[in-house]
Amino acid sequence: MVGPRTQNAPPDSRAEDAADADDALLAVRAAEGDEDAFAVLVHRHAPALIRLATSLLGTGAEAEDAVQDAFLSAWRRLPEFQGRSAFGTWIYRIVTNRCLNVLRARRPVASLEAAGDVAAAEYTTSPARIAEGRDAVRELREALDLLSAEQRACWVLRELDGRSYEFIAGTVGISQEAVRARVFRARRSLTQAMGAWR
Repeated sequence: MVGPRTQNAPPDSRAEDAADADDALLAVRAAEGDEDAFAVLVHRHAPALIRLATSLLGTGAEAEDAVQDAFLSAWRRLPEFQGRSAFGTWIYRIVTNRCLNVLRARRPVASLEAAGDVAAAEYTTSPARIAEGRDAVRELREALDLLSAEQRACWVLRELDGRSYEFIAGTVGISQEAVRARVFRARRSLTQAMGAWR
């Protein structure tokens, strides 16, 4: 008869226990050097963080690098993590800051006026319509590249990730009013740049 887990349990039972634990407990274990606990945190949060970084940076390779750098930084800084915020919020902040640094290092390619007017296409599933859809996505990416790093981060977190103004303020490190202003300016700029696609 098989009873509850005992000291003779297989070695992978610790990893199973970690998978069932909440983020706060896993962060404490990871801060004490438990690599399995940290691996669970990475597994839990990496997909959303890669989506966020890809939305902010526009390329998968840069996004993966930013997320990997963020997790390495988090591993080193876990002993400093006081649990004042949720682990998810903390790692979001680290990834967002990594992405902001990359965005700030970029130079704008052109002005919003240079985006030009493009005639709207009729709604079909023809190859031409598919190509036009790809063009619209490309132009949106180019328009996003023209936003300031903070505007882009605030817009992506609000519009694509559905985060609250409070969450964004804590993540980007600015007031909620500043977040609202940046989202408003980003929307206005993107509306202007993408006007032909409406």
